[in-house]
Amino acid sequence: MENFTTSAALITAVLMNYFNGIYNGDTALLQKTFHPKALVVGDIKGLPYFKTVDQYLEGVKNRKSPNELGEKFKMEIISLEIINNTAVAKVKVPIFEYNYYDQLSLAVVDGKWLIVNKLLTHVNK
Repeated sequence: MENFTTSAALITAVLMNYFNGIYNGDTALLQKTFHPKALVVGDIKGLPYFKTVDQYLEGVKNRKSPNELGEKFKMEIISLEIINNTAVAKVKVPIFEYNYYDQLSLAVVDGKWLIVNKLLTHVNK
């Protein structure tokens, strides 16, 4: 697709939309970051978690957002690896009482970067 610097900037924009969608409970913005067939898989406090992106978005829609609860925005990109039209981003998403780490697989689909898979886990602080 583009060179590394351009790809990194485009992916960072997707990740910022992802963070802002989560933080503000903006499911329309969040939905734009995911491929419609993406899966959200992992564990939360040791319990398995497996959802389609639509199930995940429904959960976000039906809860108060971190912003509504007065939480500070503390999400961050830890690392980003790009190979051609694929990428893996490791991000930290501390929201509610959870200390989430997500590993997001991204790919260029129809000319734009999208999250195609989300792995998540909660790590005790």
